[in-house]
Order: sequence, then structure tokens, then C-alpha cells
Amino acid sequence: MTGPDWLAVNETQALRFFFERLRDVADLERATEAELLYNASVLAHFATTSTMSPDVFPASPTGLTAVLDLFVLDRSQHADPQIMEAAASQCLVLTGFFQDQLRRRHNLHWFAALGADFYDQAAHLGTDRHRAKMMGTMASRFQFWREQQHRLAHELRDLPFLIKGPNQVM
Repeated sequence: MTGPDWLAVNETQALRFFFERLRDVADLERATEAELLYNASVLAHFATTSTMSPDVFPASPTGLTAVLDLFVLDRSQHADPQIMEAAASQCLVLTGFFQDQLRRRHNLHWFAALGADFYDQAAHLGTDRHRAKMMGTMASRFQFWREQQHRLAHELRDLPFLIKGPNQVM
């Protein structure tokens, strides 16, 4: 049995969910739709991917210590733009969406700077011009998107139920 077979939500539904919710909380005067879609896709990917997914890259991060071990201490793959983007996206989700859970254990500002640097490296290493441009944008706007993901996390945490039961009125 593969992941999508047993998940109650597929990748398209997760992308739509995060896109709509992020659009509701994000400062849209300062964000492009492409940036919004990219961030929603990062959140959707990690929401539908296990930390132990052997056939999906990148797997969901287990924590900032794993990011440190995989992407900082082991520099053997730093010439690969996909690896750098994976490292950056994990830093983004962990220091943005999950910052409340991690702020007491880690220096989130240091990991955020690291994530922005990873996006910058991905931009400089990438051969696809449009993707490289998005990576550069994410590098320069890393803090902005951390804040938007943090706002989304608070918004979702404050909602008692997103899916109503059969006897509850929508």
C-alpha cells in the first residue's frame, strides 16, 4: 500500500487547502500569487509526506536537528539545487509554521538565515530560469513567508474543527 492509497486527503486537496488558507491570512499586498502557490505547495507536500517516506523527496522533516545533520554537517550535496531547495523548504516550514513548538529548543533566527542561504544557493545553482528566480525570491523574502506560515499555523490552531461531523451544521 502506498501513501496516497491510505491518506484521507490527496496532494491536490492538500494544496487547495493550504493555498486557500494561506491566501486568507497572508499579506496579499506584499505577496505574488506565484509565491503564495509555492508556499502552499511546500506546506501541502510536507503535510502529505511521511518523515520516513523512502520514495518521496524530500521527506517531511523530523526537526531542525535533522536539518543540521543532513544539510549543514554533510556538505557533500551542496552543489545540487534540488537538495538546497529541500533544505530551505524544511527550514521554512520548521521555523515558520512550527516555530511555536521549536522556539525554546533552537535558535530559529539562525536556522531561518540558513534557510534563506539555502534558497539563495538553489537560485544560483539552478538551470531552470523560472525556478531559479523563485528560489531567489524565496531567499530574499524568507522572513516574510516565515511570518505568513506562522500566522497560518495560529489561524488553524484557533479553529476548533475544520471538518464538521454528520450532525453538525456547517
